[in-house]
Amino acid sequence: MYINRTNIRVRYVETDQMGIVHHSNYYIWFEVGRTEFIKDSGMTYTEIEKEKIMFPVVESGCKYIEGAKYEDKLIIETFIEKLTPAKAIFSYNIIRERDNKILAKGSTTHAFVDSETFRVVNLKKKNPEIWRKLTKLYSPE
Repeated sequence: MYINRTNIRVRYVETDQMGIVHHSNYYIWFEVGRTEFIKDSGMTYTEIEKEKIMFPVVESGCKYIEGAKYEDKLIIETFIEKLTPAKAIFSYNIIRERDNKILAKGSTTHAFVDSETFRVVNLKKKNPEIWRKLTKLYSPE
């Protein structure tokens, strides 16, 4: 299974009054990691959208284990948990670099839809090239 590792540093604006990262920022980081993962497949979201395909989030979740703090260096691990012709489930680990502690685990489920009708499509049939690029980074355990 391919895992993308994206490095970030917690910015002051991402913290709350308690000095820890506000929970909403983890979803932003998931998107950062997912965007980099997609790039590693040899395409970008812009290129996918030009093919009239979109990947809207239809479900998301996050388990917060320990709060990240201002200036923590973090690693966003992103990988495909499950891939079918109609959807992909991406999973994420947010890891503090200095001690390799997992601070949060999450997932997002994305449907593959036609950008004009917003109806779910069979990506394998609708665009075999995008399907091929995603499957090369996915290997079920």
